[in-house]
Amino acid sequence: MSFDTDSDAAGALVAGDSSTRELVSGGLVALSFVSFAVGLLALFQYLPADTAVGGTSVATLLGGALTVVGTGVVALGAASYAGFFETEPGHTGGLASAVFVGALWFAVGGLVGAQTLGLSTAWPLVALLAGGIGAAVALAAREDLGVTLSAGLFVLLAGLVVVTGLVGPGWRWNPENFSIVVTGAVGAPVIALFAGLVGAWTAARVYGGFGPQGRQTGAYVLVGTNAAGMLALLASVVGFIAVRGFAPMTEGIKYGLFWGPWTWFNPPLVDTWVIVEGPIVWFYWPFVMEGHSMTTPINGILPAIVGTVWLVVGAVLLAVPLGVGAAVFLTEYAEQGRFTSLVEISTNGLWSTPSIVYGLFGLAFFVPRLGNTNSILAGQIVLGFMLLPLVVITSRESLKSVPDEYRDASAALGVSRWETIKSVVLPASLPGVITGIILGVGRIAGETAPILLVMTSDPFPSEVAGVIEGGFRFTSAFPFVAVPDVNLVQSSSALPYQLFAVIGAGLGENLDFAWGTALVLLLVVMGFYAVGIASRIYFRRKLDQ
Repeated sequence: MSFDTDSDAAGALVAGDSSTRELVSGGLVALSFVSFAVGLLALFQYLPADTAVGGTSVATLLGGALTVVGTGVVALGAASYAGFFETEPGHTGGLASAVFVGALWFAVGGLVGAQTLGLSTAWPLVALLAGGIGAAVALAAREDLGVTLSAGLFVLLAGLVVVTGLVGPGWRWNPENFSIVVTGAVGAPVIALFAGLVGAWTAARVYGGFGPQGRQTGAYVLVGTNAAGMLALLASVVGFIAVRGFAPMTEGIKYGLFWGPWTWFNPPLVDTWVIVEGPIVWFYWPFVMEGHSMTTPINGILPAIVGTVWLVVGAVLLAVPLGVGAAVFLTEYAEQGRFTSLVEISTNGLWSTPSIVYGLFGLAFFVPRLGNTNSILAGQIVLGFMLLPLVVITSRESLKSVPDEYRDASAALGVSRWETIKSVVLPASLPGVITGIILGVGRIAGETAPILLVMTSDPFPSEVAGVIEGGFRFTSAFPFVAVPDVNLVQSSSALPYQLFAVIGAGLGENLDFAWGTALVLLLVVMGFYAVGIASRIYFRRKLDQ
């Protein structure tokens, strides 16, 4: 009975120690993650490093947080080594951890040797020495002491550098032999990003109790933090553009309610205007409804928006049927051998070809054969050729992913190969095909070099290119219906080229116009993405039914 009581007491003690370790290390992981997130916000100027929060700058708060994390990690490692916590450390921190920590200290030693000590040629020796010591500590000492000591001291050093103001709001660094200047507004957030990542990884290993479980927890937190950082970076870029482009994009918006007779439109088959009686809501958005003119108080980008839409629509109509058809032939009909391998290598090479090469080819081949002038049609063909390799690649992979059981079941019912492809294989592969088209549209919609060479003439047009002229109307001659005239052999502007032209024209007021144009371009691309994603979801649901 006494033995059972002692065992229960020891178990309770161990459980209490473990819970304390998990509580403290979990708090350090959270603090590291917060430092990482705030550093990212400070880097993109959403929360500048010199902003005062409660009388203390953001940079100082970041340095204090990293100092706490570094001190806590070292203390937890020492407590585990002394036996205060129930952990399962390995005999060594592992080769991967030693290489990682050694690379960190190599960078620290190089910066100290080159910039602090002023060693112009001998700084690599200092870097190698620091990196070797850091790696040796992590590799030779027991895991709980080696990893926490080497990584924790790095975080602690980073925190002290920032909290003491060595790298702060007033700090400037002009590296020798480099024409750049790094300020504290960039230096402090970057330090917080790297140190926060290292602190989260080390504290997570402590949380897992070291050993296999600790390494798994550390890797999970490291990968998860990196993934969250990438998503946050993407959101920061989008937000950065939105914050700076929203005001110029929405300038001059007017709307209201008009009551009374309203002249609406003149249909092709009616000789009189249609008059609408009643309340009419009107809306005027000059930035997206006007062109670039000296007579308008607010210049707009409507011709560029329309030109971009025509480009993408034409490229998709050209590339998708050809690409999907080629993928069907290569996957379902052609024998797998040298020919298909050559086509695969060629399509991969074409997809990675720089866009300026496509533009130069279009300028030399298409422009002379299409009226010898820059035109929308030439731009559509060039961008269609750019999109074609990706459509072929993604369509082939999607067709290959369709299980062979689908084909065998259809063939067993006596269905022909083409009917099987049309009714079974293609519908099953459509979500993947649409994904490839979405990725391709995102690339071609933002291309500048090809359209600069083959499509544009006036970077700031005042009117939309009249691609469709006239309308459907009855005539006295057979077939008694006249269709609209489509004129694609004319130049037009596009959002990427207009953005390039605005930036090239200088800064000042043009910079606000550039940010507004960039935001509209982003919205147009996201609109194409939304259409593609909605189509993908629709076809996937059809397959699941």
